[in-house]
Amino acid sequence: MVSGEFWDGIPSVAEDEMFAMITTFKKDPFPKKVNLGAGVYRDEDGKSWVLPAVKKAHALLIDSPDLNHEYLPIAGLAEFTNSAAKLMFTEESDVIKRGQVVSTQTISGTGANHLGASFLSRFYLFNGERQVYISRPTWVNHHAIFANVDITPVEYPYYNAETRGIDFDEMLSTMNSAPDRSIFVLHACAHNPTGLDPSREQWTAIADIMLAKGHYAFFDAAYQGFATGDLDNDAWAVREFARRGIAMLVCQSFAKNAGLYGERVGALHVVCKDDQATKKLKNQLSLITRVEFSTPPAYGAKLVNFILNDAPLYEEWRRNIRTMAGRLIEVRKELYRLLTEELKTPGNWDHVINQIGMFSFTGISEAQSKRLREEFHIYLAKNGRISLAGLNTKNIKYFAESLDTVVRG
Repeated sequence: MVSGEFWDGIPSVAEDEMFAMITTFKKDPFPKKVNLGAGVYRDEDGKSWVLPAVKKAHALLIDSPDLNHEYLPIAGLAEFTNSAAKLMFTEESDVIKRGQVVSTQTISGTGANHLGASFLSRFYLFNGERQVYISRPTWVNHHAIFANVDITPVEYPYYNAETRGIDFDEMLSTMNSAPDRSIFVLHACAHNPTGLDPSREQWTAIADIMLAKGHYAFFDAAYQGFATGDLDNDAWAVREFARRGIAMLVCQSFAKNAGLYGERVGALHVVCKDDQATKKLKNQLSLITRVEFSTPPAYGAKLVNFILNDAPLYEEWRRNIRTMAGRLIEVRKELYRLLTEELKTPGNWDHVINQIGMFSFTGISEAQSKRLREEFHIYLAKNGRISLAGLNTKNIKYFAESLDTVVRG
């Protein structure tokens, strides 16, 4: 008989907020319930949308004479990772032309973050404390990913609760005062959870400090195309940093912009200084991958590869992205109209239309968020972040009225 005492020392851990919320939402019998927690795109009918370009890629893959279920190489499908790098940096980028980018396939954006963090933990020459600067607030998983590889997360100011905008001066001040060669996690676009992105002028100021201080840029690019509907526009910061020669890596995901959430399609791109560093880095990334999951999943990568390398399919994908981003923009406008014109909800709600991407950081308190969940069956994050994809013409007025009620107290 196995004694239970072997496991008595395991500490309790709270269930993940988002996944627990999804479970509760599904069990809730309330007819007007609204799910604004998960960052998953829904169409106007509240249904999961399989992109038309992805459907066509499915058909092409199924009919392909080369279809098989063999293992991929450790670094993944090379044609996919090469194309993904060009999508991020452009084919004309100097770092692409010179072969300075090492790309490896990952388990979506989360896997790219983990692989990048693991690599830095093993090989980055930290200047003092083993720490990484992440924005306050940030995607909740950033904290755990870095802590799990023995790198301490330290927050830098990002969101100003009073202005409901970027706390830009304090952000720059922290970057200036941080030890030289510090690592900064930057959201390439559609900052999660705030929906607030620096302007190009602000990105330039950030790049100036990164160069002057020798900081390392750890870009999390989970929403390329989802911020503005334009893949190129949303990659501007990454491309500008690469152009200016800032040391960097990029975590890329196709979960959102291709709707391939469950297929776990992603890539990690690390910019190196020369061929010798490229070879060493590629081998070390492969070693980490080999001991963690051996090789990445093939099916989703093959789908994206078809899309990136078939000109008509690629253009259709770009149209699909504009459709998704455009709907979210219209949802923002309607929510803003309801709150400011129809309901005249107390407070300034300009941030609803000034923010960008899938999420809106509403600015309401944790107590108000709790009341929305418990009284009105509206499921959202404790910090007031909502996924706009969960709103549509059938439920947006109910949400706005409920929000108005809790704001008025």
